[in-house]
Amino acid sequence: MTVGSGQDSGGGAANGRPPRRVWVEQVMGMPISIHIRGTERGPGADVETAVAQAFAHLRRVDRVFSAWRDDSDLMRMRRGELSEADAHPWVAEVRALCEEAEQRTGGLFRATLPAPDGGGDVWDPTGLVKGWAVEGAARHLALVPRISFCVNAGGDIVAGAGRDAGDLPAWRVGIEDPRDRSLVAATVELTVGAVATSGSAARGAHIVDPRTRTPVDRAGSATVTGPSLLWADVWATALFVDPEQGRAALEGADPAYRCLIL
Repeated sequence: MTVGSGQDSGGGAANGRPPRRVWVEQVMGMPISIHIRGTERGPGADVETAVAQAFAHLRRVDRVFSAWRDDSDLMRMRRGELSEADAHPWVAEVRALCEEAEQRTGGLFRATLPAPDGGGDVWDPTGLVKGWAVEGAARHLALVPRISFCVNAGGDIVAGAGRDAGDLPAWRVGIEDPRDRSLVAATVELTVGAVATSGSAARGAHIVDPRTRTPVDRAGSATVTGPSLLWADVWATALFVDPEQGRAALEGADPAYRCLIL
């Protein structure tokens, strides 16, 4: 997904528009960008501090949950070198959220999956951790007065505002066509909320249907908008696994969320 606002990056105040700045770092195996719109005085030192804290939060999450770092708590637990009781307290929190996600989606989202090497099942919370981590990072930005912000984590987006932000223009989010990624299939507007998309266009058949324990190998995508990026991301995965059953589960469990199936 792409994000825009009609604002000039790095400026705009001279034209009567709130100035905008963008920071980008490679974290958790993906580019994550933080977009800030400020008041006429422009983002200051408090914004710089909040952005640094947001990226630091994401790096801490990566040290706990990365499936690609041998020294992460997750990988040490898989090798039997670390018990869950001795792991970071975030592990227990995410474990509970994964169990809740499985219940909410009727089993279409599940964090217990076949191991990559075929050696049995492993606990893999990475399908939930990204949204949870970005929401945690965004809380640092929400403490800064008179700004609006948008965080884009590999195409999953959360938007929000700091204290006393007043009326805010929406961030416009483009949803790519999964069959031709050079095209924008639809746009949504966010002031405060989230949008997440799951599909096979960018990473191939990486989403596993927990009912068959096999990858979902088909074209298309599922996009979900709503108050929380964590749950938008969970529901996007569930809807891509099974659009019909997922839509029925979403309408029953989380009516504040909306979906677009492409």
